[in-house]
Amino acid sequence: MRTIDELLHEHPFFVGLDDDALTLISGCATNHHFRAGEYLFREGDPADTFFVVRHGLVAIETHNPVGGPITIDTVDDSEVLGWSWLIPPYRWQFDARAVEATRAVGFDGACLRGKCDADPELGYALMQRVAQVMFARLQAARVRLLDLYGVPGATPR
Repeated sequence: MRTIDELLHEHPFFVGLDDDALTLISGCATNHHFRAGEYLFREGDPADTFFVVRHGLVAIETHNPVGGPITIDTVDDSEVLGWSWLIPPYRWQFDARAVEATRAVGFDGACLRGKCDADPELGYALMQRVAQVMFARLQAARVRLLDLYGVPGATPR
C-alpha cells in the first residue's frame, strides 16, 4: 500500500512540484473511504476539500427539479475532483456521489489555501493545475450538453 507522500510523487497532477512543495501539500492530506451512493459533497455546501480518487468511480451531478440528478461527468482512478475550495465563496457548485465504493485522498482546502498564501509560487503552481481540471470539466459538460440537447446534423465549433 502506497503512502500519501508516494502517491503525490507519482501522480500526474503533482508532477513538476519539488519535494518541499509535496511535503507541504501532503501535510494537508487524509485518506477517505466512501460507500456506493454516499456523497463526497453536495451543491451549496462549504467547499473545503479537494480529492484525488485512488480507486472507485464518482459522478459529478447537478439536480434537475423535473427529472432528478443529471450526471455532468465522472471521475475514476487517479483523477482529481473538486476545485471550489480554491475560489471564493468556497461553495460546491455540483454534487459528487460515489457510484461504487471509492477510496480517495482528501486535501483540506483551508490548509492548502494557507500554504498557497504563504508560498505564492506553490499557489501559482496549484492554480495552474486546478485550471487544467476546470477546463477538462467544462469540456466534458459541453460534450454532455451536446449529447443531451444537440441539434441533429449540427456541426460543433
